[in-house]
Amino acid sequence: MHIAFLGLGGMGQPMAQNLVKAGFTVTVWNRSPASAEALRASGAQVAASPKEIHGADILITILADDAATENVVVEQGALASLAPGALWINMATVSVAFTEAMDALTRQRNIGYLAAPVLGRVDVAAAGNLNILAAGEAQWLAKAQPIFDVLGQKTWTFGDSPAQAAAVKLAANFMLASAIETMGEASALVEAYDVGKGDFLGMMTSTLFAAPAYKNYGAMIAEDRYTPAGFTMKLGLKDVRLAQQAAESKNVPMGVAGVLRDNYLDALAHGDEQLDWAALATVSARRSGQKPKA
Repeated sequence: MHIAFLGLGGMGQPMAQNLVKAGFTVTVWNRSPASAEALRASGAQVAASPKEIHGADILITILADDAATENVVVEQGALASLAPGALWINMATVSVAFTEAMDALTRQRNIGYLAAPVLGRVDVAAAGNLNILAAGEAQWLAKAQPIFDVLGQKTWTFGDSPAQAAAVKLAANFMLASAIETMGEASALVEAYDVGKGDFLGMMTSTLFAAPAYKNYGAMIAEDRYTPAGFTMKLGLKDVRLAQQAAESKNVPMGVAGVLRDNYLDALAHGDEQLDWAALATVSARRSGQKPKA
């Protein structure tokens, strides 16, 4: 099986590396060539451009957003380089509308399309322990499963329409952002009464909220540890906006999403664009006049 892997950012690099280690023939491309060259040393082939992936049975992309994905795959010719019967697996978090458009485009070209965004940060990707949220036709899911087995600890399937997985990922990221926001607000409250947020979050994440998302982000908030960013504030804002768009298209009210959007804008207005999205928790503290601990 010949895999073309486009997009070697924080998540893509370790994912492509794991596929090389698993013995797949992998051709990689990245806008910044250094990441691709690092994989060449591990045995990957390096394409000079997205369109130079001839012979690939499967195309995997994990790019920043709708625009970047369309530019690389459609405008720069990656999709046109695939033969009929090939499969495109989009593992990025993109909009439902874009997913539907790409599903229609690939059908016109007799190419399979799966949406398979992931849950997990860079360290989880490196360990091959991602949770993969997949949707698409059964034949394509079956073809992709050996790849998913390398990249993730579990594949969660949500239907035969790729848009379903796109919606699930946006809903999941909305919930994560909401958890960060509530931990930030609650921490600001207890600190106003001279209770350390580390003590408070340590208690909460060991009792009522003893789940990975709360534990991991709670520790970051307790320590004001927002660099290096595993997922930036700018990307957090993007995903909240995409969730709002998906909700509006189905007449689903999401009041909390509006609060999150405004608070991300507040953070970006204060120069926090490149911090980890866990820094959303600092907005409530700043508004209440609290200073980060040195």
